[in-house]
Amino acid sequence: MRDIPFSRRHTLSRRQLLGGLTALGAGLACPSWLLAAAQPLSDDPTEFQAIARDAWIYAYPMLMHYQTMQKQALNPKANEYVGGFGQFRHYSELFTPQNRDIVTPNNDTPYSWAWLDLRAEPWVLSVPAVDAKRYYVHQLVDQYTQNFAYVGVLSTGREAGDYLIAGPEWQGETPAGIKQVLRSEAEIVMILGRTGLNSHDDLPAVRAIQQQYQLRALHDYAGTAAPAAAAAIAWLPWEIKTGLGAGFIPHLNQLLTLCPVVESERGLRERFARIGIVPGQPFDAAALSAVQRQALIAGIQQAQAELKAATEKTPRPLSLFGDRKTLANDYLKRASGAALGIYGNSIEEAFYTGTKLDGSGQPLVAGQKYRLRFAPDQLPPASQFWSLTLYDLPDRQLVVNPLDRYCLSSRDALQRDADGGLTLLLQTEAPAEQSNWLPAPAKGPFFLALRLYGPSAAVKAGQWQMPKVERL
Repeated sequence: MRDIPFSRRHTLSRRQLLGGLTALGAGLACPSWLLAAAQPLSDDPTEFQAIARDAWIYAYPMLMHYQTMQKQALNPKANEYVGGFGQFRHYSELFTPQNRDIVTPNNDTPYSWAWLDLRAEPWVLSVPAVDAKRYYVHQLVDQYTQNFAYVGVLSTGREAGDYLIAGPEWQGETPAGIKQVLRSEAEIVMILGRTGLNSHDDLPAVRAIQQQYQLRALHDYAGTAAPAAAAAIAWLPWEIKTGLGAGFIPHLNQLLTLCPVVESERGLRERFARIGIVPGQPFDAAALSAVQRQALIAGIQQAQAELKAATEKTPRPLSLFGDRKTLANDYLKRASGAALGIYGNSIEEAFYTGTKLDGSGQPLVAGQKYRLRFAPDQLPPASQFWSLTLYDLPDRQLVVNPLDRYCLSSRDALQRDADGGLTLLLQTEAPAEQSNWLPAPAKGPFFLALRLYGPSAAVKAGQWQMPKVERL
């Protein structure tokens, strides 16, 4: 029920996880000071398995993030390619049931994507002023998939502004005109922009705002000489079966060259080195002893099982996304967020909930009539807007219907109940009054996703819940 823009969710099968146990070790482009001398690896199978389990869970969101970067920033032939580093690609077409490349799409907030390489210098994100009816946000994500900063109406206001995005090693002076310095723990940053769409007729205005989002290297912004370019990186090719098998270690070793150790993880990094996880160090699974290989496989299997169990556990945590302080180095929680819907917003920005069951615990299915009623004191408490979208199952796609209506929202002209509450109708057959009708599929099960943009303090404190869906 999270936003999963432009990447299809992957099921973690045993075959995928264990499919690549041959070496992916290759020369990793990184500073020479990161190349640690090889040290003897643990020959204790219990210790090796435990470290492999912890390291795989730690690495999983970083690997899924790398998969996205491969498509969007590194592979010009990919449909998702945004143009490389340092430029936006804007998406402003409405999704329909015919768009099936992604799961759980939404038409609330057309996306703007960009990737930044901060090794040589920071970059400046410039945003326009917007009026009181316009929502937008830029979510800044580091290589750990932490939402380390936000620029948008809820975090920085509605005025125009220039924001400097700096890597962990930058020590330069902040030029005049910069409203805020946003510091990343990693050298590669992804920006996921969302611009609120108020209606179908609002698309030209959304596109006009998107065109005003600007990215400039610091030297271009300040009018100074360009710094020396960062060294080219020989990025390892990505293949999900090997990348989530024993091949995760070479990938992690390369990614960690761009993620200087933070103090709270120093001991963890030292422990990881016991199985060959060292920034910039090649890794060859074939060079392990039979006992070590078996322990590595067992650790990956254990991690897979624990992540699967965590994603199926209910109730789920109030939010699976945030910065390092919010996530508190809970790596299973971070991995669960990536598995359930990578790039979900922090709860300060948006809240996601929903259901595939009615109030009696039965699946929502075509052919039945349902209603979702918000009492006057239960209306979704969102400062910006809320939306309810219906998706089929198991594909999690929008549903063909005669109104081409795929969600209901606080921005729509919904008919209130006599007491001020709100009743939404969920069914296949058109009701007599259609203003509050969200069409269900002609066959099969479905689920509902409720998104609140700018959730209230009560939502963030866990004191508000979506009402049960009632079968009529």
